[in-house]
Parts: sequence; structure tokens; C-alpha cells
Amino acid sequence: MLASFAGSFITIAFGIGGGGLVLAVMASLLPPAALIPVHGVVQFGSNAGRSVLMARHLHVPALGWFLVGAVLGTLGAARIAVTLPAAWVQIGVGGFLVWTVLARAPDWMRNWPFVTGLITAGVSMVFGASGPFVTTYLKALNLGRHAHVATLATLQTLLHLMKVLAFGALGFAYAPWAGFLLAMVGCGLIGTWVGGKVLNRISDARFRQVLNALLLVLAVQLVWSGLRGLLAGDAP
Repeated sequence: MLASFAGSFITIAFGIGGGGLVLAVMASLLPPAALIPVHGVVQFGSNAGRSVLMARHLHVPALGWFLVGAVLGTLGAARIAVTLPAAWVQIGVGGFLVWTVLARAPDWMRNWPFVTGLITAGVSMVFGASGPFVTTYLKALNLGRHAHVATLATLQTLLHLMKVLAFGALGFAYAPWAGFLLAMVGCGLIGTWVGGKVLNRISDARFRQVLNALLLVLAVQLVWSGLRGLLAGDAP
């Protein structure tokens, strides 16, 4: 519950990082088979709260083709997510994040949102965290901090909803987790409200500085997790 509060606070205040924090804490406490679907519900609730709070800042043109690609990506990845080598995906995404921070987000992420949505949904189904890819897409659009956070929240809400529905269709039982999920989402909403106060007090320049720093931290964490998975024999 504390991690859910902190994760929502970080995400709305600085643009990214909260979902990865919550995922890391939950990974140490939950059964592996429940981690991704349960985390998806928690992130859906937290992002839905952020999207409502920031609705007036939403950059609508960023949605369209991205969401079409995301729907197809979810459908395509749903049945193969459990067989893909997550370790290699983590290393690849981590390296990609380093490149986008030290250089810049590639033009295709902005010019081909359908492809970006397709890849993002697939990555989310494999290891749960879609935030880094969505954030890189929004960085390429060069939005202000309020528009960035609002659009990220809306896209993440829809991505996690699709993921939750996909795992439900595959047979995951959410009902036994209802109390836990309500507590996590409630704490996340409180974190969103508090973090929103911080967002209103910082400049766009400082927001981008912190966002880049968090992206690099996430990149290192992803690469390290992937390498540990390879060493442990989780991937061929």
C-alpha cells in the first residue's frame, strides 16, 4: 500500500517511475502467476485516477492510432506472453531507453504511433511495465509537463485495462484479490492527489530533467533484471 502511494506520487509529479516501483515491490510478495494481472489492475486504477484529475490537459491527437496498435498488440501477445523470454525483452527495452535519453527519441515513435502502440502493448503483456515505452513516445511529441502526465495517464489506463481483460479471458481469477486491489488503488489515488501538488510547483525544464534521470534509472534496472534472468536460466 505504501508502494502504491509512492508510485502514484512519483508518476504524476515526475512523469514516470511509479509503475516500476510498484511492480518491483509486488514481485517480492506475490506468486509469479498473479504478478502481471494483479499489477495491471492496480495500475489501471491509479492511472484512471490520474487521467480524471488531469483530463483538461489531455493531448487528444496522441491517442488515435497508438490505441489501435495497442489493441492489436494486446490481442497478438496475449497467448504468447508467457512463452517469450522476458529477460531479453527487458535488456532490449533498457538499452532503448538509454539511447532515447542520451540521444533523442526516434522519429518513427512520433510519426508511426500505430507501430509504437503495437510494440508497447506487446512489451506490457510480457513483463508488465509499459510506462517507459509510452513515456518515450510522449517525449518525442515534446509536450508540456501537464499534457505529458495527462496523456500518459490516459494511455496507461487503456493499456492496463486491455491487459487485465486479456488475462481475464485467459482464465485468471481476480475475485480472490478484490480486497487487496481496493486497498492498493485507494492508496494510489491519495498519492496521485499529493503528487499533483508537486507537479504544479515545478517548471517544464526541471520536469524533463527529473524524467530523464528516472528513465536512466529504469533502464539500468531493466538491463540488470534481464541479465539476472539470463544468468538464472530464465531465457535460452
